[in-house]
Amino acid sequence: MKLITVLILSSNEDPASTNIKKELLTQSKWDEIDTLYDNTVYRHSNMKDLVIVTINDKKITHENLEKDVDEKLGLKPRQAIFLSRHRSKTGEPTLTTHPIGNYGEAQFGGKTKTLSKSSPKLMTHLLRILRKNAEQAKLYHKVCFEVTHHGPYMKIPTLFVEIGSNEEEWEKFEPAKIIAKSVLELLELYHYEEDFTEDIPVLIGIGGGHYAPRFTDIVFEKKVAFGHMIPSYHIDAGNIDGEIFEKALQATPDVKGVYINRKSLKKSQVSEYKNWFQNRGIPVISSKELQDL
Repeated sequence: MKLITVLILSSNEDPASTNIKKELLTQSKWDEIDTLYDNTVYRHSNMKDLVIVTINDKKITHENLEKDVDEKLGLKPRQAIFLSRHRSKTGEPTLTTHPIGNYGEAQFGGKTKTLSKSSPKLMTHLLRILRKNAEQAKLYHKVCFEVTHHGPYMKIPTLFVEIGSNEEEWEKFEPAKIIAKSVLELLELYHYEEDFTEDIPVLIGIGGGHYAPRFTDIVFEKKVAFGHMIPSYHIDAGNIDGEIFEKALQATPDVKGVYINRKSLKKSQVSEYKNWFQNRGIPVISSKELQDL
């Protein structure tokens, strides 16, 4: 019987990813168990279902990772965590986490109009830990969600955790240290979505900018978790319709409702989206309905 694993993925092509992996290996005890893509595969000495695999190319375009791990290592990945850099034009220092997939054309890996399964509870809890550890370390980085974007396409629940947003930040060890510490802190308590209690409402989010400021604010204040998040720029581009809403629901495990960022949308859009979800028995949730943390 194959060992079920949390697959932690790093890339030699990415300096931030490499630094986070180095910090993981430094901060905890790992055993060398095999090689894949000519790189050492590590398994955590105590938490035996945690495995680090390193690729040599870009993460967002490296498809069929789970298949390679299954066939070549004899492991059964059940959750994926990608360690990554984040690039933005502003170069703002950030620590982010997000789901993956494409609402429109697949320009950066994955498949067109296809979403990978999100990890709402793991991702949200990790974001809270990141903020706590960043504040304690007096890091100047903004800690926030990013909305769903880019590949690769994965058949298992997946999240990205990233250091942004330029070469200078990617090379620094302090943000890498905080991400590694936070990932380990998360995994000491939870490995899979099912490890969390069922009373955490899981929502998809609609509206707002790429850094999901409203959804980020809500999870720092309320007992809630976000899965797939749809930004206004994809709505404006004409990529969002009932088919995408359905895919976002299907790819968000244990989804209980939707949060619509009303201030970022036209009144007509809010009405249309509310009707679409309510007609399908999906509650539209307001922040006032959520329990305080």
